[in-house]
Amino acid sequence: MTIKVGDRLPAGTLSEFIEVEGNGCSVGPNTFKVEDLVKGKKIAVFGLPGAYTPTCSAKHVPSYLANYDALKAKGVDEIWCISVNDAFVMGAWGRDQKTAGKVRMMADGSGAYSAALGLTLDLTARGMGVRSDRYSMLVVDGVVKSLNREAPGKFEVSGGDTMLTQA
Repeated sequence: MTIKVGDRLPAGTLSEFIEVEGNGCSVGPNTFKVEDLVKGKKIAVFGLPGAYTPTCSAKHVPSYLANYDALKAKGVDEIWCISVNDAFVMGAWGRDQKTAGKVRMMADGSGAYSAALGLTLDLTARGMGVRSDRYSMLVVDGVVKSLNREAPGKFEVSGGDTMLTQA
């Protein structure tokens, strides 16, 4: 079942590669409970099929970096990028995309969280396995306030510009 507006995010975990030790996190991959991270926060979440892939690298992540200040001005506490990649890959991709301090590069290594959201895309025929679908959602205190799911192969409704109109 696909998550929808008004639903609470499912319990689960995501990992993030931490570059600098602090706030109870060690350098390297750290695992977080989603339900703890979203408490009392307004979060812009976007999911995409894979790190270093063309549309994801050239358009999706840059759209959130370009809208970072405007989203923060609208009260967005955090921006998350979720992909079915491991924390090491997400950390390296974040360094390449210069997301530090702006977009949290959240790894869903096994795809379990994307599956729990019902937002997966089967790219097995293309040698990529089951990945995250391309989407965005605004989450307030763990509840989905808006959800923008892309049609296969499209990038029209899940970018930072759309999120800015919904924040």
